[in-house]
Amino acid sequence: MPTTSEKSVPPCPLPLAGLRVVEFTHMVMGPTCGMVLADMGAEVIKVEPVGGDRTRRLLGAGAGFFAMFNRNKKSIGIDLHHPDGVEIARKLCASADVVAENFKPGTMTRYGLDYASLGPQHPRLIYVSHKGFLPGPYDHRTALDEVVQMMGGLAYMTGRPGDPLRAGTSVNDIMGGMFGAIGVLGALIQRGISGKGMEVQSALFENNVFLVGQHMMQYAITGKPAAPMPDRVSAWAVYDIFTVKDGEQIFLAAVSDAQWLTFCEVLGFADLKADTRYATNNERVTLRPELMPILRERLALRSAAELTQIFESAGLPFAPIRKPEELYDDEHLQATGGLADITLPDGVRAGQTAQTTLLPFTMDGQRLTVRSSPPTLGEHTTQLLGELGYDAAHIKKLHGDSVVA
Repeated sequence: MPTTSEKSVPPCPLPLAGLRVVEFTHMVMGPTCGMVLADMGAEVIKVEPVGGDRTRRLLGAGAGFFAMFNRNKKSIGIDLHHPDGVEIARKLCASADVVAENFKPGTMTRYGLDYASLGPQHPRLIYVSHKGFLPGPYDHRTALDEVVQMMGGLAYMTGRPGDPLRAGTSVNDIMGGMFGAIGVLGALIQRGISGKGMEVQSALFENNVFLVGQHMMQYAITGKPAAPMPDRVSAWAVYDIFTVKDGEQIFLAAVSDAQWLTFCEVLGFADLKADTRYATNNERVTLRPELMPILRERLALRSAAELTQIFESAGLPFAPIRKPEELYDDEHLQATGGLADITLPDGVRAGQTAQTTLLPFTMDGQRLTVRSSPPTLGEHTTQLLGELGYDAAHIKKLHGDSVVA
C-alpha cells in the first residue's frame, strides 16, 4: 500500500478554466481582480501600452506591484492611439467573457472599449470597471488609496488622535479588486441563468466606507463616535502590545473571563485571579487604567520566547510583532504551501526567482497556485494575434509599425 506521501496529489481545481478575461489595467486595483480570476483558472490577457505597464518600473513601495498582482496572465502590448491597435483591442474584447478595466472615467469611452460600446454588440459580455468612486457627485475626482482612506475615516481610525495615518498596505486597492472579482463571479452565475452579461462596478471610496462600517454602526447604536484605534476604549481589558525583556514586543490577549483565569494561572498571578474587582471582563475594562501598568511591569521581566511558549501551550491569543520580510521564514507558511516561486519579469532582478503569496483560501483542500509567472511585456502578442486571425506577415508589420509590442 502506498504511504500518504506517495499518493498522487489531484490537480488543483480551476473552476474558471475556459473563461477568457481581457484586462486593461494598471497599478493594483484592476490587476488584483484579474489575478483572482486568473488564479481560479481563467485565461487572463493583460493589455499593456507598447512601452509596457509603467507599474513594471515603479520604485520604492511600488516595486512589488507588478510581480505581485500579474501572475498567471498573458501579456499583449497594443498602441491604443493607433486605429489598428484599437481594432485589435476590440477583437480581443469580442473574444472575451469578461473585460476588466481601471482607468480614469472616459478613457475607455474614447476608444470605444467601454461597456456602452461593447455591450450591445456582445450581450453575454461581463464588464467590470474599477474606479475611485461609484457614479455620483465625486466620480470626477482622481482617487488613490490614500485619498479615500483620508476622506473615508480609515486614516482617522488608524492613526493617533490628531495624526491620521494610512494603513500600511494598499487595502482599498486590493479589496476593491477582490470585490470586482466577486461581482464578476455573481454576474457569471446570473449569465448562466439568463444568458445575458452585465456591467459590474467596484470603487475605492465605497470599499473604504464598507471597511469602516463597523465604526459607523457603533456610533449609530451607542451615540458615541468611535475613537482612533490607538485611543480606543477596548472591548477587552487584556488586548495590547507589551514591551518585554530585552525590549522585545509581543501582542497578548485574554478576551473572556475563562481566558482571564487561565492567563493568571499560567503566569502565576494568583493575586489578580483572586481579586474580585477583576472578576468580569467589563469590570476589568473599567479598571484598565490601574490593571495595565501592573501587567506591563510584571510581563517586562519575561522574554518574548517564554511568553510565546506559555500562551501557545495554554491556548491563549498571542502574536509576535513581525516585519513583512520575516514572513518568508514563517514555518506555517512554509509547511502549508502559502508561498510559491515566480520568475521576476522586470527590473534589476529580471529572470531571478522570488516567492509570492497565494490567495488565502483552499479549494478541495488545495491552494490555488502559480501556473505561470508574471509575463514579460508582449510575451504572448504573436500567439494572441494569430488566434485572432492575423497572419505572420501582418503580425510582422504590426510589430514594425510599433502598433504592438
